[in-house]
Amino acid sequence: MKYSTLATLALLFGFGSAQAETVVVKYRGPVDLAPFACESVSRDSNVKRVCYDAREQYMVINLQGTYYHYCGIDAGTVKQLRSAESMGRYFNTAIKGRFDCRTGRVPPYK
Repeated sequence: MKYSTLATLALLFGFGSAQAETVVVKYRGPVDLAPFACESVSRDSNVKRVCYDAREQYMVINLQGTYYHYCGIDAGTVKQLRSAESMGRYFNTAIKGRFDCRTGRVPPYK
């Protein structure tokens, strides 16, 4: 890659700058996490991080290194996920297959 391409990618993904963290979400692309409340998870083998924007009812979750997104997810469901004895089990039974961003409103983050 040329230097200018690398510099553009670095700016786009926030490398080497003081900008908010941006993650790449599967099926969506880059998402700036500035408006999210994020929690890193060390007590679950599947769930690594949960980021939630209550205003937009939008969750970004890291499952084994890959970020996924869920639309129209209420704060109560996210709170139960965060406090579940097994976050992976709760995710599979209460979230996976629901809150689909293909049919729900996807917030227009910049």
